[in-house]
Amino acid sequence: MMKLFLLTTCIATLFISGCGSKSGAEFTLPEGDVAQGKERFIQFGCNACHTTNSVDHLPITGEHDIFLGGPTSRIETYAELVTSVINPSHRISAKHYAKRDPEDGSSPMPTFNDIMSVTDLIHLVTYLQSGYELRIPPRMAYPDYRPWQAR
Repeated sequence: MMKLFLLTTCIATLFISGCGSKSGAEFTLPEGDVAQGKERFIQFGCNACHTTNSVDHLPITGEHDIFLGGPTSRIETYAELVTSVINPSHRISAKHYAKRDPEDGSSPMPTFNDIMSVTDLIHLVTYLQSGYELRIPPRMAYPDYRPWQAR
């Protein structure tokens, strides 16, 4: 009887804790336009620090040249890209960690939340996501291992 009570309590706790989660799985915005997103990428000066397949980096500072897009084994989800634009410090890749602000650890990327409209964001993220190409790495071929069989 005690085991049943503990099991029920554990299941109820897991169920209740999942109700308030901040998952982005349901997060969607209207469809954007890739061409308009490219325009926004240039308009907001993203190419001062970023390069894509279709927009070159502006050699203004030379400090940052972060390539966005290209072949990858893991596509950035729409929600992850939106979050990266509206909160650039939420996750800084290990590759670019040294470029963060040494005092507060924030990303050198400015926030555009007060000047970028939601429509601008939708088009920009659509453009960024279109630049990634998913490449599944080939599966490793392991030899057949059956120690119980004679060779």
